[in-house]
Amino acid sequence: MARRPTSAPDEDRPTSRRVSALSGLGPFIRPYRGMALGALGALILTATVSLVLPLAVRRVVDGFSGAAVGLLDKYFLAFLAIAGLLALGTGLRYYIVTLLGERVVADIRRAVFDKVMGLSPAFFEKVLTGEVLSRITTDTTLILSVIGSSVSVALRNLLMLLGGLVMLMLTSAKLTGLVLLIVPAVVVPIVVLGRRLRALSRENQDWIATSSGSASEALLSVQTVQSYTHEAPTRAVFADQTEKSFASAKKRIGTRAVMTVIVIFLVFSGVVGVLWIGARDVRMGAMSVGELIQFVIYAVMVAGSVGALSEIWGELQRAAGATERLVELLSVEDTVQDPARPVALPRPVRGEIAFEDVGFRYPARPEASALNGVSLHVRPGETVALVGPSGAGKTTMLQLLQRFYDPQEGQVTLDGIDLRDMARVDFRQAIALVPQDPVIFAASARDNIRFGRPDASDAEVEAAARAAAAHDFLTGLPQGYDTFLGERGVMLSGGQKQRVAIARAILRDAPVLLLDEATSALDAESERAVQAAVERLAEGRTTLVVAHRLATVKRADRIVVFDQGRIAAIGTHDQLVAEGGLYARLARLQFTEGAV
Repeated sequence: MARRPTSAPDEDRPTSRRVSALSGLGPFIRPYRGMALGALGALILTATVSLVLPLAVRRVVDGFSGAAVGLLDKYFLAFLAIAGLLALGTGLRYYIVTLLGERVVADIRRAVFDKVMGLSPAFFEKVLTGEVLSRITTDTTLILSVIGSSVSVALRNLLMLLGGLVMLMLTSAKLTGLVLLIVPAVVVPIVVLGRRLRALSRENQDWIATSSGSASEALLSVQTVQSYTHEAPTRAVFADQTEKSFASAKKRIGTRAVMTVIVIFLVFSGVVGVLWIGARDVRMGAMSVGELIQFVIYAVMVAGSVGALSEIWGELQRAAGATERLVELLSVEDTVQDPARPVALPRPVRGEIAFEDVGFRYPARPEASALNGVSLHVRPGETVALVGPSGAGKTTMLQLLQRFYDPQEGQVTLDGIDLRDMARVDFRQAIALVPQDPVIFAASARDNIRFGRPDASDAEVEAAARAAAAHDFLTGLPQGYDTFLGERGVMLSGGQKQRVAIARAILRDAPVLLLDEATSALDAESERAVQAAVERLAEGRTTLVVAHRLATVKRADRIVVFDQGRIAAIGTHDQLVAEGGLYARLARLQFTEGAV
C-alpha cells in the first residue's frame, strides 16, 4: 500500500505556501551581500542598456530620410558599443549570480546536515533518513536553480517591465494607456492559477521525498528483501509512489502551461490591438515611423517581460515549497538539548553512574512504559550486567546513559552530575559503545577502527584489533587494514563486523564502556578471545553489559535482572541462581540447552 508523504505531520506544517517563504534564504544570502550587490549592479546595467536600444533604433529609422552618412555611421558604432556593454554586463551577471547560488546552496546543505546530525533519535522515529537526503539534494537543487538563474532573470524582467512602461509612456501616452488596460486581464490568471501551482509544487516535492525515503529503506535492507522474495511488492510500492509523484508533477506542469498560454495570449493580443491603433496614427501623421517602431520594441519588451515573469513565477513557487521544507528541518526543536550554561564534567572521569527513580516512555509509544521507577547505582570501575527478556528495558538504559533521550521522571547522573546539566559532547567523550548491530562505514578497516579515536596511530589501531581478535582476519583481506569494506561492511561476516566494532571501542579507551550484546554474533572460539579482551579492557573502567547469553556475564560484579521495565533482582550469578526466579529460569534454560 502506497504511503503518503511523511515529511512532517499535517498539523505541524506551515499553512503558508506563498513566495514570501523564500525569505527563509535571507540568513544564507546576507553574508554575501557584496556579491549580491555586484550582481544587482550588473543586472541594472544590462537592463538600462537594453532600454536604450529602442531609442537608438528610432533615431536610425527617422534619420534615414535626412541624416548625413557620417551621422548614420556614428549611430551604428553606438549600436556596437551598446552591444559590447550588454555582453559584458550579461557575462558578469551570470558569473556572480551563479557563483552566489552555488555558495548559498552549499551553505544550506551544510547547515541542514549539521542540524540533522545533532538531532536525537526521537526525530528519526517520525522522519525517514531517505526523506532527509531528498531535502538536502532535490530541494537544494531547486533553490540553486532559483538563486543562480530564476531570481536574476525575474529581477531583470521586472526592471525591463517597469522601465519599458516608463519609456512607453514617454513615447505615446495614448497607446500606453491602452496597453495598461490589458494588465488586469493578465494579473487575474496569475493570482488564481498561482495558488493552485503553489499547492501542487509542495505536493510534488513531498511525493519525491517519500519515494526517496522508501528507496533508501529498501536498498539498505536489500538482502532481507531478496531473502523474503519481496522484490515485486517493494518495486510495486516504489513504482506507485513514483507514479504519484509524476501525476502530481503532471498536474503542476499542466497548470503552469495553462497559465503561460493565457498570459502570453492576452499580452500579445493586446499588443496587436495597440499596434493597429498606432499604425493608424502614423498614417494620420500623429507620430513618426521611428516612434512607432520604438513603441513596438518597448511593447514587445514589456510583453516578453510579463510572459517571462509568469513562467518564472512557477519556478519561484516550487523553490518556495522547497525552502519551506528546508526551513522546517532547520527550525526543528529537538527534544534533547544542551543547557545554555553547561556544567563541565570533571576530569579525570571516575565513571560513577546513577539512575534515580527513572521513568521513561519512547516518544513514538507514549502509552507504553519502557522503564518504570528504576534506581541503580554503579560504582566506579564496576562491571554490571543487565539481563532479562527482550523489551525489558536493558538497551533503553544504555540509550538514556548516552542521553539519546531524556527520562520523563527521575534523573541519570555521571560522577554525580545530571546528564541534562552537561553538554552532550562533553560526557559522551567519556563513553565507548559496542552496539548489538555494529555499524561499519564505507571506508577502510583501519579508518573504521580509528573512528573510535581519530588521532590514534597505526600501531594503536592494530593493537586494538589484536585485543578484539580481529587482527588475523584483517591482515588476510586483499589490502590488509587498508581494504575498503564496502557499504555497511558488506565484505565482512556478522562476527567480523562485531570484532571491528569492539576494536573501535577498545581504541577509544574511555572510562565508561557500554556493551550491548557485543559478542552475540561471534562463534565460540572468537567469543572466548573477545571475552578475555573485554575483561582486560573493563579493568579500572565502569562497564555496563547488556546480554541475553548468560555465559558472557557470569563474571560480572553484579547482575541486574530486568522484567517489564522494572528491576526484578540484583546479585551475582550464584546468588541469583540460588534465589530462583526469572534469572534462575533463564540460566536453567540456557545452560541446559548448552549441555544438550
